[in-house]
Amino acid sequence: MSFQNSQSFPSPSAPLQVAFNRSELSLILALYGRMVAAGEWRDYGISCQRELAVFSVFKRTAETPLYRIEKRPKLRQRQGMYSVVSMDQQILKRGHELKAVLRVLERKLIRAVK
Repeated sequence: MSFQNSQSFPSPSAPLQVAFNRSELSLILALYGRMVAAGEWRDYGISCQRELAVFSVFKRTAETPLYRIEKRPKLRQRQGMYSVVSMDQQILKRGHELKAVLRVLERKLIRAVK
C-alpha cells in the first residue's frame, strides 16, 4: 500500500510569513496611541505576508490607509527593511531602524502653538 502525499510542506528555510516582533509593535502602537489621542488616526490593520509585514493606519475604517508602515527583511542589507508609505504610494522614509523611520510620522503631531 502506497500513500501519495497531496500536500506539500514548506521548506524549513523559507519563512511562512514576515511579522512585526514585540518591540517593533510597541514602538508602532505607542505612536498610534499618540495620534489617536490627537484625533488624527482612528483605526489600523495588520497584514503579515510571505515577503512583508504591513501596519496600515486609517482616518476612517472604510477608507484607504493614510500611511503604511512596512517591514521587508529582504531589503535589510540595502536601503533598510523599514519604510513609511503614504496614501499615494510615495515612500516618505526608509531606513534600518524603525524608531528613526517613524519620526517622519511624529512630525505630524508637532503643531504651531498660538
